[in-house]
Amino acid sequence: MRRRDLMKAIAGSAVSWPLAARAQQSGRIRRVGVLTGRAEDAESLTWVETFRQRLKELGWSDGGNIQINLLADGDVRRWQANAGKMVASAPDVIIVVGNPGVEALQRETPTIPIVFVLVGDPVGSGFVGNLAHPGGNITGFMHFEPAMGAKWLETLKAIAPAMTRALVLHLPEVKANVEFVRSAQNAGPIFNVAVSAAGVHNKDDIEQAMTAFAGEPNGGLIILPNPISGTHRALVAELAIRHRLPTIAAFRNVVASGVLASYGIDISSIYRRAAEYTDRILKGEKPSNLPVQAPTKYELIINLKTAGAIGLEVPPSLLSRADEVIE
Repeated sequence: MRRRDLMKAIAGSAVSWPLAARAQQSGRIRRVGVLTGRAEDAESLTWVETFRQRLKELGWSDGGNIQINLLADGDVRRWQANAGKMVASAPDVIIVVGNPGVEALQRETPTIPIVFVLVGDPVGSGFVGNLAHPGGNITGFMHFEPAMGAKWLETLKAIAPAMTRALVLHLPEVKANVEFVRSAQNAGPIFNVAVSAAGVHNKDDIEQAMTAFAGEPNGGLIILPNPISGTHRALVAELAIRHRLPTIAAFRNVVASGVLASYGIDISSIYRRAAEYTDRILKGEKPSNLPVQAPTKYELIINLKTAGAIGLEVPPSLLSRADEVIE
């Protein structure tokens, strides 16, 4: 399905709630809100479509017995306002993507059930009491523990052994990003890599940070998972190739945009599982009784075309370990 068609299908459901409710003769149409900070992003819309399709398999038809309202906006200045709008629309369940969205929603409602996806360190971020028993109105699917910062550094060093400097691009307002940075910096001496960090809030910040860092040799780049780097992943890839910086990210879509490598999770599977939690909540289960789930598998993706463009020969041992090699 084309992005334009997805946008029409998803956005159209947002304005149809009142009409659909009046037209429904028996039973109540259930409302599900989806709040994401990745606006105008074709892949994000595809993930939402995966969520919708899994709900359909579970008996929930968008436009029939359920209405899905998508609110997508990549502007960090509007996250809190968008969370307020989502809560004001009174959904039965809210699906929220990423740490900033959860934090904003947490300020807006202690009662509406919230299922998060692509969230790091939910306990340390204060979203849940513990993973097994969340205890409030929030549960969901985390992607990475704080120790992943060290793992990304280790993996990038294995791919680019000549690296002696690494820059971590992060969103400093996200507590999990701060912990990833700390983990990478603590691991730096183990791998003989000096690790620095740059907070970014827009594409200009990204370009300035990468250009300044590239002024010295033997550098590498770690892209932390957050809405800013995700939205501007094509720019990150372009700059990394221009400055010949070996780069690792958390998700495959960043590698597909041209970044050298990723070590992370299959995002589509997370959205399917989020649909299953949504189904259980709509049928009466409480978020407090649904444990936060962690990934069971991580995937290494390597882009050999990008390796060639930056003049890097990936060690055969890494290629043999890769779950996917893009050529």
